[in-house]
Amino acid sequence: MSTTSRTAPAVLAAALLLAACGSESVSPGGGADGGRVRAEALCPSDFSRYGSSPSSEPPVRPSGTPSALPLPSVGGTAEDGVKITALSAWGPESGCAGVAYSADFELTNQQTETATYTLTFGFLSASGGAVDNAEQTVEAVEPGRTVEGTVVIGEPVGHAPEVTGIQVIKIRSVPEAEASSASGTCPKSGMHLYADQGDAAMGLRVVGLHLVNCGTEPTQLNGYPKLTIQDDDHQTVDGVQILQGTDQISTGLGGDSRPRPVVLHPGEAAVAGLAWRNTTQAGEPVNAPYVRVWATPAADPVTVVPELDLGTTGKLGVGPWRKDETHREPAPATTAARP
Repeated sequence: MSTTSRTAPAVLAAALLLAACGSESVSPGGGADGGRVRAEALCPSDFSRYGSSPSSEPPVRPSGTPSALPLPSVGGTAEDGVKITALSAWGPESGCAGVAYSADFELTNQQTETATYTLTFGFLSASGGAVDNAEQTVEAVEPGRTVEGTVVIGEPVGHAPEVTGIQVIKIRSVPEAEASSASGTCPKSGMHLYADQGDAAMGLRVVGLHLVNCGTEPTQLNGYPKLTIQDDDHQTVDGVQILQGTDQISTGLGGDSRPRPVVLHPGEAAVAGLAWRNTTQAGEPVNAPYVRVWATPAADPVTVVPELDLGTTGKLGVGPWRKDETHREPAPATTAARP
């Protein structure tokens, strides 16, 4: 796993059921657009995620005229339930500020339970090289249901080449009942549990598991989180030793101390570290994106996506829960007084 993959781009919220409106026009063949079809459409922006409650006063969005770019095939590009249906170039001349390119897609839940998806799209140049990536989260898609969305990127930094293509780089899904969260509505458990972006250097990987008491009662912890490793198909991965403590992976990671009782009062947080090495020798390397986490023996599992690349080491270290003294609750939203 590279350091770059650890620094994920900001999640862009899903734009659902976005329809073009207005009339179409065609740029002259000798123009900059090369005869591309332009149709007035709502400017892409940070739309509400699928499954979230709509605002009582939805904002009014401006419209613009993007240029349609050709897809590799008539039916768009498709992979594992995700189909790209349109690719558009915007830019300053479109009338929509801050948007360079957008891609419309359809997502079909081919599983048997409601799932939350994280999709990674790659915007490509004419040579097939990467111009920019965008990560998209789509929440609570029911089995068999198809939803529509739009992913956007802003103006690339520097002298980046023009975007002429799009591809689905990665698809990750977790059962909605086990989806992790760092904030927002407090789960029934009274706990937010999530994995951070972690750190990767010289083959050593370190990821933090964070537990935040968002409920109204204290929670007691004493020991290690329970883990189960899963592959791309959410099947349990056998043959990996889950070690209590991270000292057998590397020293100085903070996960080699003895477990101690931790009491989390409302608003407080705890952290436990995951550590592994991406060392490959003889044998088949293990790559497993998902980890199911039980914060306590009585807790319901939460699925996180640390993208384990264990090489052939066959080991994953987990540290004990300890109080996270650096955690700070976000400041409550305030409403400015009207004059």
